[in-house]
Amino acid sequence: MPPLDAKPNEIESYWLPFTANRSFKKRPRLISGAKDMHFHTPDGRKVLDATSGLYCVNAGHCREPIVKAIQEAAGRLDYAPAFQFATPEVFQLSSQLALLAPGDLDHVLFANSGSEAVETAMKVALSYHKIRGEGARTRFIGRERGYHGVCFGGISVGGMVNNRKAFGNMIGGVDHLPTTYNRAKQAYAVGEPDWGAETAEDLVKLIGLHDASNIAAVIVEPVAGSTGCIPPPKGYLERLRQITEQHGILLIFDEVITGFGRIGGAFSAERFGVVPDMITFAKGVTNGAVPMSGVMVRKGIYDAHMTGPDYAVELFHGFTYSGHPLAVAAGLATLRLYKDEGLFERARGLEKPFADAMMSLKGLPHVADIRPIGMMCGIDLESVPGKVGARGYDALERAFFEHDLYIRLATDTLVTAPPLIVSESQIGEMRDRIAALLRALA
Repeated sequence: MPPLDAKPNEIESYWLPFTANRSFKKRPRLISGAKDMHFHTPDGRKVLDATSGLYCVNAGHCREPIVKAIQEAAGRLDYAPAFQFATPEVFQLSSQLALLAPGDLDHVLFANSGSEAVETAMKVALSYHKIRGEGARTRFIGRERGYHGVCFGGISVGGMVNNRKAFGNMIGGVDHLPTTYNRAKQAYAVGEPDWGAETAEDLVKLIGLHDASNIAAVIVEPVAGSTGCIPPPKGYLERLRQITEQHGILLIFDEVITGFGRIGGAFSAERFGVVPDMITFAKGVTNGAVPMSGVMVRKGIYDAHMTGPDYAVELFHGFTYSGHPLAVAAGLATLRLYKDEGLFERARGLEKPFADAMMSLKGLPHVADIRPIGMMCGIDLESVPGKVGARGYDALERAFFEHDLYIRLATDTLVTAPPLIVSESQIGEMRDRIAALLRALA
């Protein structure tokens, strides 16, 4: 075994996820620290974080209450088994999440990533229908351009082609609603576009094709995030709720990105006035400090599982690190910080100035559409003919190296989603740096 301090090639061994590795390793984009609104680089630069890391650092980087809570938890309890045992704190976090969730979404299953949360929700849906004597309900319906993580269930119900095409047949029994996005009818809409609610009627067609008795659940992101921020049309989510309720189909909202203030409330379901049957969450629940995710489940789904002998396991599912003590500590401190600083309310107050700033980029070189909602915005760039993604990658590199700006890339779409502690002056700074970047791309 070689000595642990051997360094034959420090950057070659790591295979970066969702990254053009060969290009990256020619010119690495390295981050060595962070505080509040900025990343720090090894060469001493401060880089403005325009996308909250990966939509997760909603309260800003390295917040002292969260850091302290994690440190104290690590010194007190490094790990406790998640099966047949629990810590007192995991019940506190569950209760607080239940209070934040709409309607009777009163029960929580914990996992570690958004992908795991989606798999959990899908399994709960299948189990629920089987317990109720409707075991034929095994089909899932997702949506084109939807993102639900990278496990086989998630890429099957998801609808982003590059996430699916290399992995074969995936799981069977899945169909997809059409995307709600139509640039010709929705371009430069602020918030929910007026056109598009009628696309929900495609669910009626799919039910006619497969029959409701075979469909377990419909899963959608209230705001499609990873594909480049696509807000739902006015009335669309409400119509999905009506159709699924009418046919006994569960409705799952994937709020891994939209949860915890991103769209102005604890969950975007609150904004849209819809109570789904399950909500998946992750990212902002711990401010990105420790991996954690989960599924909020309505009372009726939980109660349906509470049958049989009381010594018997009701749901054969879970993870070694479900409700991990450090993640729970981070979650409790994060929720406290959201409340103490009024960050959800702050997000609602910043929505208009943020949208105004992003919309002011209209007309700059290569901009094809801008879609702000809450504290999130997609900026579509015209693709280089025959080289889809090339312009976006150029923008990503230039932003980091030339404009001290971190911005999320989705092919040729730039996505902004700043921490909720952002000031109006920092929103203006973000806009100015993006404008300079777009002019440099011309």
